Amino acid sequence: MSITTPYTRGLHQLTDGAYAYLQPDGGWGWSNAGLVVSGESSLLVDTLFDLDLTQRMLDEMRYRAPAARSIDTVVNTHANGDHCWGNELCEGSEIIASRRTADEMLATPPQLVAKLMKAARLMARLGPLRAQLGKLMSLLRLEQLANVAQAAPFVVETLGPFDFGAVTLRPPSRVFDGVLELDVGEKRVELLEVGPAHTAGDTMVWDVTDRVLYTGDILFIGAHPIIWDGPVSNWIDACERIIALDPRAIVPGHGPLADKARVEALLDYLRTLRDEVRLRFETGMSQLDAARDIVRALGGSDFAKWKESERLVVNVGTIYRELSGETRKPDMVSCFAQMAALAAMGA
Repeated sequence: MSITTPYTRGLHQLTDGAYAYLQPDGGWGWSNAGLVVSGESSLLVDTLFDLDLTQRMLDEMRYRAPAARSIDTVVNTHANGDHCWGNELCEGSEIIASRRTADEMLATPPQLVAKLMKAARLMARLGPLRAQLGKLMSLLRLEQLANVAQAAPFVVETLGPFDFGAVTLRPPSRVFDGVLELDVGEKRVELLEVGPAHTAGDTMVWDVTDRVLYTGDILFIGAHPIIWDGPVSNWIDACERIIALDPRAIVPGHGPLADKARVEALLDYLRTLRDEVRLRFETGMSQLDAARDIVRALGGSDFAKWKESERLVVNVGTIYRELSGETRKPDMVSCFAQMAALAAMGA
């Protein structure tokens, strides 16, 4: 029997000792977390995007679950900041992540995103002059600055609610590859590495005792996922693995609790997207044009109701790289510039 709970902000008890911390509406940066407790032992699945959000979450957990007053273990499901930039508030906790996740965390520190936010806010204040400045930067082959100019309003809109200035990255103190089994009091928990998919080193946390699965960003519910790394085949395999585990409750990285039907819907999306992108790759269509064309192609499907369709342009780019054999990933700023361009087209 599946466990359900209202999609409201805060801590929700799923079983005797398994919790989900939910953050509606699940959009950019509004991620979920989890808590597993047994006796006096506790394991936290992910911290949040900034210190204020993480502190509020920890305060509620400590009030509701005494074992959380001292978190023994934190597992970061992947390297995106909305799942690990609150780590420093878990002083004394062991931080665990996959080896690939630990490496990726160091590549995009919070200070870099804080600088991007500062530049984006300055650019956004320029109003109509911003577009002209962006064109000038492009003509001068200052592509990074041109991308910041193009992405600025979108970056401010999506990341503006969060404060990265005070964040100090606390990386994992323990890494693993493949599968890691842990004891949380009398409970057994398995860390299942399923990346690269969403990012370079995605991990799902499987509370074997309670049959509760914390998927990280392998699951976005009600929104387009974003495929930073791929390959898509790994993400499809991860979804099939979720179905095979047959959890009582599935806590996604973003959005309300999921069930098998939601996982199957994402599987359908990933397979459809793979096929649609391949068709456009074979015709030589540009990444942005392909994304816009796919938005139109999906217009009559259930996927048209999903939020954050601007992510399609990043997904197209990732699959294009996979099909072409290209290994060099675009930088974060260029990805946001592409999403801003697609969003401006009414995607």
